[in-house]
Order: sequence, then structure tokens, then C-alpha cells
Amino acid sequence: MPTPKKPAATPSKSSRKPLVYGAVVVLAAGLLGFASYKAASPDDTAKDTTATGPAAEVSADPNEGVYPELAKLARRDADDKLAIGPADAPVVLIEYADFKCGYCGKFARDTEPELIEKYVKDGTLRIEWRNFPIFGEESETAARAAWAAGQQDRFWEFHGAAYAEGAKEKGFGKDRVKALADEAGVKDLDRFMKDLDGDAARAAVKKDQEQAYGIGATSTPSFLINGRPIAGAQPDETFTQAIETAAEQAKASGAAGKAGESAK
Repeated sequence: MPTPKKPAATPSKSSRKPLVYGAVVVLAAGLLGFASYKAASPDDTAKDTTATGPAAEVSADPNEGVYPELAKLARRDADDKLAIGPADAPVVLIEYADFKCGYCGKFARDTEPELIEKYVKDGTLRIEWRNFPIFGEESETAARAAWAAGQQDRFWEFHGAAYAEGAKEKGFGKDRVKALADEAGVKDLDRFMKDLDGDAARAAVKKDQEQAYGIGATSTPSFLINGRPIAGAQPDETFTQAIETAAEQAKASGAAGKAGESAK
């Protein structure tokens, strides 16, 4: 697959972060390794052409490449403003993303709507968003803005507006995110701007960011599907296979659990 050319401009300090999904996961229990996949920065995908990394292989073995400690990162909070899908869904996809990331936008436009239509609506899948700003001040502003929009139940509408074709090229300054919030239907824009700069927004974004770095993610988008790591805006079949494999595993585990209870 051809690699998009980088622009001549020197990348910012933040965009020079290592762009490899870490081979070592840092957890409270110690060090946990998993396969590493290369992802790309927004600078690599300015035109969103061929914006996918190497396809992540998903084994037919439901246990291969799955890490129980990572699966526990799913919050399953019914009041989570930055999540969609039932809290008790058998499969949880955690998405670590940056609004300035070209690959994240590609996933948001091309893949995520299909996953929502096919799996979220029938109760199989829950998607939990984690703000993972790694490309500087505007990334941080957009992340806090998304959180602030969520406080008025408009996170996914803001998400759609911020990831619309050409949106990131307009930047994410204060006036711009306010305009995006208005486009997303946020009713109280004064409250939105206050929430955007509040301590709660900063703490929420920092919590998500630290979780991402804690599992070894240094690029966006990065995903966990019931504890299975996937990096980059992979082809649709990578996600569908991982979701269906996880759903089957959850179904089998549930049946085994019920059988065990009946035997007691």
C-alpha cells in the first residue's frame, strides 16, 4: 500500500511522539506485552488518502491476542456522556483518539457509523470514547470541548461535526470549537465555554490520556475490543471480525457460567 507523503513543514514537537502501538503494556499488575502495529499521525494523512496502517490480524482463536487486564478498562457506566450502546453489551470497543488525527477522522466517517448501525443498535456493542490529545494545544482544546459538549448530551453530535471532511484543517481554536458546538446543537454555549476551561474538563481529559499512555498507546487511533488491542484506522473487516469473535466468546462464557451455576 503506498505511503502518503509528509508535508514539507517541520512537524510540531507533539507530532514527533513515537507512532507505534507499544509492545509493552504498563498495568498495576506489572508489564504485559502485546503485538505492535504501526499507526500514522495527522501530518501523514493531510488529505486522508490511503489512511490505514498495516492490517491488524485477528486470530480465529478467541483467546489469542486478548488481555483480560485490558478488558477491565471498560467503564460500563450507564451515565457516561462519551459512550454509546448499552452498558451491559457483551462487547466494548474503547477508542483512544485525537480530533486532529486524520486516521481518527477516517475511522469516524467510514467505519464507526457502520459499526453503530450493525452492532450498537442491536445491543451487541458499546463504544466508549477516550480523549487522547497528542498533537498539541488545539488537540487539548478540542478534547475538552468534546467533553463539555457531552455535559449537555451532545458529545456524539460534536464528534461528528469535528470529524467532518475538512473540519480539522480549520483548526480547533476557542472560536472554532464554539462554532462546532453550535453546529452540534449545544444549547447553552456560555456554559459550554465555561465547562471547556473548567477543572473538571481538564481532569477528565487527563484521566483518559494517562490511561492511554498507561497501556502503551502512543498513536491515534488506538482501540481495545474486549481486551484485544488494534491500532490505526484498519479495514472494516478487522473490526467486524474482532467484534464478532468477542461476541461469540462472551456468549460462550455466559453459557459456561450458567452451566456452572446450575451444577451447584
